[in-house]
Amino acid sequence: MKPRGPLMIEHRLIERMIALIDKEVKKIKNIGEVNAGFIDTAVDFIRVYADKTHHGKEEDILFRDCEKKSMSADDTKVMNELIEEHRFGRKTVGELVEAKEKYSQGDKSQADIIIDKLKVLSGFYPKHIEKEDKVFFPNSEQYFSEEEQQKMLEEFREFDKKMINEKYRSVVEEIENT
Repeated sequence: MKPRGPLMIEHRLIERMIALIDKEVKKIKNIGEVNAGFIDTAVDFIRVYADKTHHGKEEDILFRDCEKKSMSADDTKVMNELIEEHRFGRKTVGELVEAKEKYSQGDKSQADIIIDKLKVLSGFYPKHIEKEDKVFFPNSEQYFSEEEQQKMLEEFREFDKKMINEKYRSVVEEIENT
C-alpha cells in the first residue's frame, strides 16, 4: 500500500459524516430546531478524526516530508493551499461551536448560523478531498522512493496508535475539570 491508501480510506469515512451533516441540515430546516447532541458529535468527529488524526498525518508527516523534497512549484502551491484549507476548516468548526453554544443558551437566532456553518463544511470537504485524492496525493508520490513510502506508512500507523490515547486522556481531563 502507498501512503495515500490510508488517507483515502479516511476520506471515505469523512464523506459519510458529511452526508450525515447534509441530512441534519435538512432536519433543522424541517423542524426548526437544532439537535445540539448531533452538533457535538459532528464537531468531535471533525476535530478528532478529520483534523487531528487525518490532517495530523498529512501535516505532521506527509507535508513535512514533502517540504524536504525539491517539489515542483505547482505541487508546492497545492500543498500550501491544502494547509490553508485545513486552517479554514478549523476556523469554521470553531464558529460552529460558538453558534451552537449561543443556541444552547437560548439564542435561537443562531440556528441560521449553525445551518450556514454546516453547509460551509459540507461544501468544503468534498472539494478538499478531491484535490488531495486526485491531485496532490498522486503527484506527491513521485518524490518518494518505495522505501520512503513504506517508512511513511509505518509512521502513519504509529501516529494512529497515539491518537486513541490522546483522545481519551482529553475526555477524562475535560470531565475532571468540570
